[in-house]
Amino acid sequence: MKSNSGHRARLRERFLKSGLDGFLDYEVLELLLTFGTPRKDCKQIAKNILTKHKTLDNVFNLNSDELEKINGVGSANSIGIKIYGEIKYLLSYQNLQTKKSLSSVDDIVEYLRSKIGNEKKEHFVILCLDSKSNLIYDEVSVGTLNASLVHPREVFSKAILHHANQIIIAHNHPSGDPTPSQSDLDTYNRLKEAGKVVGVNVHSCYIITTNNSSKVNL
Repeated sequence: MKSNSGHRARLRERFLKSGLDGFLDYEVLELLLTFGTPRKDCKQIAKNILTKHKTLDNVFNLNSDELEKINGVGSANSIGIKIYGEIKYLLSYQNLQTKKSLSSVDDIVEYLRSKIGNEKKEHFVILCLDSKSNLIYDEVSVGTLNASLVHPREVFSKAILHHANQIIIAHNHPSGDPTPSQSDLDTYNRLKEAGKVVGVNVHSCYIITTNNSSKVNL
């Protein structure tokens, strides 16, 4: 009990100090669950939820009845999760009102570097653009570039949801070397082909580091 209380306090202190920067997806959900679940370990509950529903967006898109039926959530937590999800989408919508143009390679690289260039872990980014290359939505995920993180279903569902005409995809190499691996090339090629099927153009793909970048030629 005492140990769990200390863990909660540390989790909240991290949030107050740096926001959600550096939080893993399950930790975001765990933090939300602590407010409606007194004196109980929420870490495993959060991990179990994400194991089943894969992404935070999938969890936020569940309706209240579905959330309440999840073991460890219930009515006490479902409203907090829904409020957070709605605020996230509201802010996303508000960002549409001040569109940022990403019409040149320099603009794209500068924006991507500001998002993930200094990260110490690997991050994957989706930038959704309209037909005039204005940014209308972006999303950053933490984790290695593997099939579960960048499954075409997850990538293009974001593009379709936000009515994107095209997307830019990128990830960082914390090592500082922007050279794409064969795995990087295979993943990006798979996404490019999937984009053709669903009618969303993969505008370009990048690998970003603190001081360098490379545009992946597919």
